[in-house]
Amino acid sequence: MLAFIWDKKWLWVALLIGYGLIAMPTPEGLSPEGQRVLAMSVVATVIFVTEPIPLPTVALLIAVAEVFLLGVSSKEVSRSFMSDSVFFIMGSLMLAVALVKQGLDKRIALAIIKVTGTKLVWISTGISLVSALLASFIGEHTVAAMMLPVALSLISLSGEDPKKIRNVAAILLFSISYGCSIAGIGTPSGGARNAIMIGYWADFFGHDNPLYNISYLDWMAYAYPMIFLQLPFLTVLLFMTFKPEMRDLSTSVGRLKEEVAKEGPLRGKHYLAIALFAIVLVGWITLSERYGMGTIAILGAAVYLIFGLVRWEDYNSGVNWGVVLLYAAAISLGLQMMSTGGAAWVAQAFLGALAPFGFDHGMGLWLAVILLTTLVTNTMSNGAAVAILGPIVLNMAVGAGESPLVIGYLTAIASAFAYLTVVGTPACTIVYSSGYLKTTDFLKMGWKMVIMSTVVMMLFAKLYWPLLGV
Repeated sequence: MLAFIWDKKWLWVALLIGYGLIAMPTPEGLSPEGQRVLAMSVVATVIFVTEPIPLPTVALLIAVAEVFLLGVSSKEVSRSFMSDSVFFIMGSLMLAVALVKQGLDKRIALAIIKVTGTKLVWISTGISLVSALLASFIGEHTVAAMMLPVALSLISLSGEDPKKIRNVAAILLFSISYGCSIAGIGTPSGGARNAIMIGYWADFFGHDNPLYNISYLDWMAYAYPMIFLQLPFLTVLLFMTFKPEMRDLSTSVGRLKEEVAKEGPLRGKHYLAIALFAIVLVGWITLSERYGMGTIAILGAAVYLIFGLVRWEDYNSGVNWGVVLLYAAAISLGLQMMSTGGAAWVAQAFLGALAPFGFDHGMGLWLAVILLTTLVTNTMSNGAAVAILGPIVLNMAVGAGESPLVIGYLTAIASAFAYLTVVGTPACTIVYSSGYLKTTDFLKMGWKMVIMSTVVMMLFAKLYWPLLGV
């Protein structure tokens, strides 16, 4: 019993913290329900970082806590757990399994290596660049699901013992997730957060106001150059944080070439698998607003089954269902933070606390907005973070005499800094499903990414954006 208690010590610590937060007097402006949901978020975060229990267990406890602590009906909790975003994560992981089944992941990996060579640093750079270029236009969720099998092919061929290649795995997997996150800021179609902010500008300042009627190309002019500046820093930080067990993957590449050669040239089933995925991809781009990205992903996974390109047993064993459940719980908790007013209270309290230090105007306000958005976006989806913070920060900009364009861009772009947690963004959730990463790896690398991205964006806001007329 003592061994059990000690082994779960961080669970008891998290629960005590949660009890203390709930038992304290409710702060002014915060509802009792908002106080409880914030306490739940703190408890969940502590458990995510320390992992005293399997992380899917946290998802189950969040569902129970929403009913007992927040008074939400079980039907409403169930609905919040099965959102279109959850369907998308589930369908994306299933599609990744289907592509692996056909060996297409190995062929894509080999195509990248033909350009980059066998050095790990260049392979990592190539993977992050390909991920970034794709994610800037079609969304990071999609690209992470496409690229995960590519990285897993290289990892599996690098060694049979996962512990001996953990750093190599971390470098390749974070090249995908962080490459996607960095690039999601590049265009309005790169993420829902971008479109949400564009809508706020038009709603707040008038659809006929040319200054706030931002086009696709306008957005790209402000944000896209940041992608290419951050990618080299990403590679440097990865190799500083995770010292690779090997720096040349020649042996792995040799095995990869042998396996691809054994499979022979592309056959009919390969072309069919590629065609089906291309159709799903087009569906995500053109039909997602009407039918939802999750519905299209699930339909694609079903079609692969219908054509016999994959078996249900492959889905059952290849998909990390615990990660799906974990992401569902994170979305549900984020919705409760919005509905109870907890997230808005955090935003106002945070910025109010910084005002005495001069962070309510100028570059101080810029930094405060970035830090606040980073904090919020690591606890819920980036789209939800911008939806909550958008009206608050735009009103603050007007009151402080700052440019709402600058503050809006800072908020939307900083919502991509979800580097710190597994559930901060679907791209992180998807690479975590590989089983090679720990939640502490995200903190270990994530804080460095936050600092780097913040410095880059502050420099852009100060030096580059004024050249565009802000």
